[in-house]
Amino acid sequence: MIDIQMKKDNNLKRSGILMLVLGFVANHAMAQRGEIESQTYEIIKEKSIEFGTANRLFDKVQPVSADQSKTKVGYELIDPNLNIASPKLTPSVGVSSDEKERIDGPDILNNYIKLGAGNYSRFLGEAFVGARTSEDLAFTAQLKQLSAGSGPVDGKNSASANTDIKVGGKYIQSKYKVDASLDFNRKNYYFYGYKPQPERSTVNRDSIRQTVNQFGFSLGFENTDAEVAVDYSVKTSLNSLKDRYKASEIDWGTQLNASVPISESFYALLNADAYVSQRVDRLTYNRNLFRVSPTFKYVSDIFSVTFGLNAVNETDSELNINKTKAFPKVNLDVSPVAGIHVFANYNGDIIRNTLKSMLGENQWLGSNVLIVNTEKTYDISAGVKGEDPQGFNYEGKVSFAQYRNFYNFNNALADSTRFSIIYDPGKTKVMTLSAQVGYNLNDLFKTSLKVNFFDYKMDQSEYAWHRPDLTVNWFNALSISNKLFITSDFYILKGMKAKNFQSGIVQKLPVIADLNFKIDYLLTQNFSAFVAINNVFGKQYQRYQYYPQQGLNFIGGLSFSF
Repeated sequence: MIDIQMKKDNNLKRSGILMLVLGFVANHAMAQRGEIESQTYEIIKEKSIEFGTANRLFDKVQPVSADQSKTKVGYELIDPNLNIASPKLTPSVGVSSDEKERIDGPDILNNYIKLGAGNYSRFLGEAFVGARTSEDLAFTAQLKQLSAGSGPVDGKNSASANTDIKVGGKYIQSKYKVDASLDFNRKNYYFYGYKPQPERSTVNRDSIRQTVNQFGFSLGFENTDAEVAVDYSVKTSLNSLKDRYKASEIDWGTQLNASVPISESFYALLNADAYVSQRVDRLTYNRNLFRVSPTFKYVSDIFSVTFGLNAVNETDSELNINKTKAFPKVNLDVSPVAGIHVFANYNGDIIRNTLKSMLGENQWLGSNVLIVNTEKTYDISAGVKGEDPQGFNYEGKVSFAQYRNFYNFNNALADSTRFSIIYDPGKTKVMTLSAQVGYNLNDLFKTSLKVNFFDYKMDQSEYAWHRPDLTVNWFNALSISNKLFITSDFYILKGMKAKNFQSGIVQKLPVIADLNFKIDYLLTQNFSAFVAINNVFGKQYQRYQYYPQQGLNFIGGLSFSF
């Protein structure tokens, strides 16, 4: 077993589905922090000035769906992804940023300034400005500061601060779209996973401090001409990361998607990725990955079938790796009646891990941890999903997957306040059972319930440390009188175990049950008041061993729109 440090890769997303995933984003959206910071969110977002997109060939090759003339549900059913490919293990309150916009309509104001404060000496300052200089050109800028002057352990020794700066622009013509973004993120926090001493001065605060600076730039070009035969989009991004302990990473990635119709029912698709990165810590080494995935898709009135190949080449100068593997891909979707889909999938892949992605999942990682990729040898899944015009959605799915280099987090042997990654080089088998149901009532009320059950069969590792075997997430959003907006999120994580490698003691972590609320009230057209109440049960649960979370915490304030 090897200790490593990792994180997950973000895939290319289309603006057309951005508003669809609202109901289920809670289970995937947040990196672990010393507090539930992402539960403070703004009602008015950049999407307020999004342009409409033309019909695309990409859209034409999707599985046949229900009658499009009927009312569609406000979000889509998505596969549960609490696995090695998307191992965000800490759910949070679902982002309710869209709710007011989708209810109020086009008269909503785009720009805002927001100020708030709460217990644990919390402070929130945020500003957003969007400018649509013409019908086809728009710019946005956002600044956000969220901090807590104290925390659950030793006061200011568990403080935290997070700063985000984002600038973006979109330029859309009748035949193409260009978008670019620039962002900077700075996190400052402390390794407070120790047992407090009677005298606080015994802990050198500077010695447990961590600061992570991230910078990113992306540029995308997308065809929007529905008349052309070849449909495509390409996006390239450059990201850099540097922490307080002289670890750094530079990562450049480019993704290409293309679609070519061979006939009215048969399509050729191509997805390609290229990633070049350099990791600097105790050593300096290069890690590259190149993927090409050609597939063919046939669509009829009652079913669609996709078949192809995933060919992946990965290199690592430190581990002396240079290998290429191919994995078959098959997807079958049958719609016996309108609104019901029965599906089955078989696929495999090399899942790319980076320092940036792993710190996003667990910020308590130690220094000089090696990062390697994970091989998903195969993933076999099947299920049923559907929707109806009345607003109900549902999905049930079972998945059997096998991995090499399956990883899990645990406290390090040398220093239990830092985390290592326990890496299993053998064949790890993971079974996932998932079910979810949602309901949308005319944008006035939304609810979604999602349950995942996991069974891990480790090969050489003793246990899947800090991975839950059961997760439950229940999200709700309610609009009252077009002035009062309430969102809530309740989640459960169960079955997590951790080990102290110094004492050899295995600890079963208590079940996590967390309830959170966000309330927004429009005072006038320009002013609104908000309050976010997190961890209503007040339990200082440990998502990661020795790191209790804040108990009942809140933040409230005012927002001015213009």
